[in-house]
Amino acid sequence: MSVETYAQVSNLLIPTATVVYALAMVSHAIEWALGRAAVAKTVKQEVLVASSGEAVSGGTSDAPADVPAAEEPASTERMDAASRIGLLLTWLGFVLHLGGVVTRGLAAERVPWGNMYEFSITASLAVSIVYLVFVQRYKLQWLGLGVTLIVAGVLGLASLALYTPAGPLVPALHSYWLVIHVAAAAISGGAFTVGGLISVLYLVKARAERRVLAGGTMSAAVRRLPSAEAMDGTAYKVLAFAFPLWTFGVLVAGPIWAEYAWGRYWGWDPKEVWSLVTWVVYAAYLHARATAGWRGRRAATIAIVGWLVFIFNFVGVNLIVSGLHSYAGV
Repeated sequence: MSVETYAQVSNLLIPTATVVYALAMVSHAIEWALGRAAVAKTVKQEVLVASSGEAVSGGTSDAPADVPAAEEPASTERMDAASRIGLLLTWLGFVLHLGGVVTRGLAAERVPWGNMYEFSITASLAVSIVYLVFVQRYKLQWLGLGVTLIVAGVLGLASLALYTPAGPLVPALHSYWLVIHVAAAAISGGAFTVGGLISVLYLVKARAERRVLAGGTMSAAVRRLPSAEAMDGTAYKVLAFAFPLWTFGVLVAGPIWAEYAWGRYWGWDPKEVWSLVTWVVYAAYLHARATAGWRGRRAATIAIVGWLVFIFNFVGVNLIVSGLHSYAGV
């Protein structure tokens, strides 16, 4: 096929992948909605029983505090079905997404991250890759809503506001060190995103567990999440994987490429500064866990701060702040 045909195929696959990811997001949203509806129905039934005088004396029950006794098996089955459909749609969106990125590279006859549009579709692909790899190892289906929301949003923004026709690279970008630098940054950025989402949901789960200990209830959707302790450990594993990759790709390969492109290893460009800030925050996260024994909410807070810094580095610096590494004004 000609480069024009590859470009047309890519321009078709990326929007199609966006729609499929959006459908996966809807499926996962239905899963969470079913969980909330299940616990709401249970609470209503408990109130009716209590008002009719049929409640167990003393308000005690043999059922665990976080498991609604009246929840129908059909609700769980529907939630499981929505989860499976969401995961299948995510896999389909990933295949279309991968095809769109590959054909974009074939159309440009180079690696597909020479502008903000290409970097956006490649970085969001890395989020999908990290999620789908870890979902097999750590059963992260419960993370599907956040992942598909972010990936569909990034692809939609890229298609509507950032699209740039495929073309040659500027001379400064012709280096295999750029390939190493961006590939490592994209994969570690995908892992930072997955770790950040896990940390957010950790806070949700931990709060729900405290509420249950105080005599409250936990929604069926939140109850489907792993324990807060398990989520804390999973977030650590994901971020421990991402940190050395970010260190090598951004703080080693990046300066080598910068010396090739501009004749200096470090110039305090805004992108360089915020990449360093991102590294410092995640280094603090790992150091606090290893030396001070920080776990739980404090560690999750640092992880979320690191993720927000990374997002600003990816979006704010690239699109707002002018610099050698950014796309502001392009």
